[in-house]
Amino acid sequence: MLFQVIWIFNQIKEGSKYQTMVYLSFFQIVWIIVLVNFPTGTIGDKVNIGVSYPRFPPDVPSLPQEIVDLYKKYGIGKIRIPPIPDVLEALRGSDIDVALGIPNEDVETMATNFDFATFWYTQFIEPYVHDVKFTFMIVGNEAIPGERGGFVSPAMRNLQTVLDNNGVGSSIHVTTAVSTNVLDFTLPPSAAEFTILALNEGLDKVVEFLQYVASNVLMVNVYPYNDYAADPANIRLDFAQFTANEAVIVDDTLNYTNLFDATLDAFFWALERANGSDVRLAVAETGWPTAGNGNVTTTALASTYNNNLVKHVVNYNGTPKKPGQGGLDAFIFSLFDENTDPDEDRRNFGIFNSNLEPAYPLFSANGNKHF
Repeated sequence: MLFQVIWIFNQIKEGSKYQTMVYLSFFQIVWIIVLVNFPTGTIGDKVNIGVSYPRFPPDVPSLPQEIVDLYKKYGIGKIRIPPIPDVLEALRGSDIDVALGIPNEDVETMATNFDFATFWYTQFIEPYVHDVKFTFMIVGNEAIPGERGGFVSPAMRNLQTVLDNNGVGSSIHVTTAVSTNVLDFTLPPSAAEFTILALNEGLDKVVEFLQYVASNVLMVNVYPYNDYAADPANIRLDFAQFTANEAVIVDDTLNYTNLFDATLDAFFWALERANGSDVRLAVAETGWPTAGNGNVTTTALASTYNNNLVKHVVNYNGTPKKPGQGGLDAFIFSLFDENTDPDEDRRNFGIFNSNLEPAYPLFSANGNKHF
């Protein structure tokens, strides 16, 4: 390759009769070099994937700035956070994409009181909007279905109006996060539809809103671990961990080698059936625990899943149902183990230890990618 480049450069310099062809060859080769050395999922020294900041206080004595520096050190390009001013301050000028969550307990007030949506903007967005790269506002996490579900869409609409009024509505996606509990079926993906309960408790209005706004992204929580742990007799481990070498699910003409893509396509099918065919997806949470459930929660399994997940997202080019869609926003859960989470099943997903050292190899320090 190097000798080809040198020869082509000399031909250009000497005015070769093949100069036009040489120019083309030169730029083709340069482009190939760029593609080889800079994978599509990397942006500078950043990896095009996110990690969730703890929702519950972990047993970590670190300051927000130290944690933001941890993201920079390991090239983690995205962060999902609750509304914590100290963390937002630490993110100023970091060039890290920020997904900011509106807690479930604030959703009803934001839906019924426009002034509260404005207040929320002035408290958590406006002071930082020129120095922090906000990409998502996530209105509630798994609030649908549930008693707050009917308030999610009105809250999203109020927040979208506030963002529009302040000139940032086109650059920040207003969304919510739902789990696979809103689906009636997941396998095969083409059989999937939203449950009547989820639709009646607010999801129908969320889909309607997202179908007709520019920021038309629904966030979904995708946990192949949960499916495997619940039914290991019928869900293959290699299918859950991105290690299958053959199609495990054949859905008409669509072949699935991993449960992650099958789950995304289940959502796409359900969205079509709910008149949301233009709605796109992002992954708000995914991961694999290192402990808590016997031999299906080990460090080795967590490492295998998350390393393969990062490779998959970095090189993402759509799903079997939606091929050719480059780029997927996804967030690994979680930065640390969350030992105070009331849900014991969510306590052992951390990818870093309390001393800020990796729990297992996943991201390489200083931008050196090992995947």
